[in-house]
Amino acid sequence: MSVTGHAEPAVTSPPAPGRKQNDGRTSRRPPALRLLARPEVGVFLGAVAVFVFFLVTAPPVRDGSSMANVLYQSSTIGIMALPVALLMIGGEFDLSAGVAVITSALTASMLSYQLTMNIWVGVVVALLVSLGIGAFNGWMLVKTGLPSFLVTLGTFLILQGVNLAVTKLVTGNVATDDISTMDGFGQAKKIFASSFDVGGVQVKITVVWWLVFAALATWVLLRTRYGNWVFAVGGNKESARAVGVPVTFTKISLFMLVGFGAWFVGMHQLFTFNTVQSGEGVGQELIYIAAAVIGGCLLTGGYGSAIGPVFGAFMFGMVQQGIVYAGWNPDWFKAFLGVMLLGAVLINLWVQRTATRR
Repeated sequence: MSVTGHAEPAVTSPPAPGRKQNDGRTSRRPPALRLLARPEVGVFLGAVAVFVFFLVTAPPVRDGSSMANVLYQSSTIGIMALPVALLMIGGEFDLSAGVAVITSALTASMLSYQLTMNIWVGVVVALLVSLGIGAFNGWMLVKTGLPSFLVTLGTFLILQGVNLAVTKLVTGNVATDDISTMDGFGQAKKIFASSFDVGGVQVKITVVWWLVFAALATWVLLRTRYGNWVFAVGGNKESARAVGVPVTFTKISLFMLVGFGAWFVGMHQLFTFNTVQSGEGVGQELIYIAAAVIGGCLLTGGYGSAIGPVFGAFMFGMVQQGIVYAGWNPDWFKAFLGVMLLGAVLINLWVQRTATRR
């Protein structure tokens, strides 16, 4: 006759009063790690370091007018880097952004001048063209399933060729005609390319627009449903679609935001110089993308901020002008950019690993 033993259940005493159970999942991370989890922290520290470096090595930077030039250079990059960053958070990027700026300027200039219309007619048509280019990129991406690299590379080549060919066909030259005497020019210049005085220093209006757009983009990302959609489609579009996120609308609208940015910067260039060179813009798309990456956005999508690219653009402007003020060979500019880009990628990788480490 066999006896079967039964194991008695283990008795565990309840946790002591006032002591919380900690299973590793609900523990709060130290404040320093939570701060490092912010995508803009690394680039902010980098921007401070670059600023201090040129403040010491290039004494002219300390002058108010010099800082105004730095901010101006930063703003022309930063205005475009913002929508490019939002697009990257949404999981895509746009290689046609640089030449799209020139396309918008050429459209406004040639349409107004050749048809002798008020300049505002050309500005509005250029906006519609820019939004249309963005919508086309987004629609092609969604309908074909092709990577944004291929879709926007095709658009880049198309726009580059059209810019040159149409300008030569219409004007007989590679540049547009001077529009400074046309109706509406003065009003448009006040909005897109004017300056104002701050303590005896002339500051470009683009600096104000840059900061306004950055504040608006930050609010959209952090406080609106659309911002949640952007992060969701960038993280995993299939999961986002499964929970009701309008993936198609979000992707297309992000490309259209890039089109809006291209229009605004194009109008600034047109009303600053009164004419446009049709072959410009090539290579600028890489600057915009690099500013966004330095600002903490990942090429894989789903991560980033709108404030980070502001600091990223400032670093670009600081280096570009700082090299000149320091009296160095400007050929070193691209080398500095490459070092900043690689450094930013490594810092972002380290920040992510540190912030998610338990």
